[in-house]
Amino acid sequence: MAEIRSSGTWGSALSADEFAAIRSVGFEPVGQVFGAAVYSAGGASGYNCPGAQGSPGDGLPPRPATQVSGRGGLGSFGPLVQTMDLARHTAIGRMITECAELGGHGVVGVRLSRESFPLGGPQFTALGTAVRAKGAAYGQPVPFTCEVSGQDFAKLIMAGWVPAGLVLGISIGARHDDRKTARQARWGSGNTEVAGWTELVSQSRHDARRQLESDVKQLGAEGVVIATMEMRVRERDCPETVGRRDHIVEATLIGTAVARFSRAEQRHDGPALAIMSLDPQRRQASRVQI
Repeated sequence: MAEIRSSGTWGSALSADEFAAIRSVGFEPVGQVFGAAVYSAGGASGYNCPGAQGSPGDGLPPRPATQVSGRGGLGSFGPLVQTMDLARHTAIGRMITECAELGGHGVVGVRLSRESFPLGGPQFTALGTAVRAKGAAYGQPVPFTCEVSGQDFAKLIMAGWVPAGLVLGISIGARHDDRKTARQARWGSGNTEVAGWTELVSQSRHDARRQLESDVKQLGAEGVVIATMEMRVRERDCPETVGRRDHIVEATLIGTAVARFSRAEQRHDGPALAIMSLDPQRRQASRVQI
């Protein structure tokens, strides 16, 4: 980072339109920044069945058929999600460190990706462009991060809002297919709702939303601009009941927490910009119409 800063040049992951938009609101790119982290999941795979009943006479109440990671119950994927969250924070923290070393005030257009590392465990990477406000003093304690594009970043600034940080909500829910669920999902049952699967989807999404809201509150932001909402569904053979299956839903929400710094929209006081096409055929057509 010291060599890049002293070179007098910078790189970025911005398009030409994003570069122009960022400069229009008083920011300049200072360099491309990156962070990565690979963690071992260990025993956090949540392999136990989430809804298998307790053994007769063991004194334990039956577990709910649906478990979500946020509750941390037996058979849930809570430890795995905690590991993923730690890997995410580590990757973003390393990207922020590079931004600070370049003298940046924040990172725009962050591309956060999660994959399974070939040797095992979750892998998080964060790539973005560090930017700096023109004429601002050095030494800002914690640079901001945002997933929004350069154009959307400029729109936020012009509207009186500033990004506070990248936020993420992840929940993994598991549902043991009991007899009722198996009967409703059986071919020939007609057009009927599979109540167990609806419960699994709803609880997983709500749990991911709670995790996202927790991230927003920790940053002290007022709201969040959600950019990505994903849901992955898979099934596996139940590890405790032969012939039964468990369904797994992973809900992911990614967004940018924002806070207001101005109560009135900033207005552009300069003259209106006239734009004409550089396409020769269009220019000729306009002359004919005139």
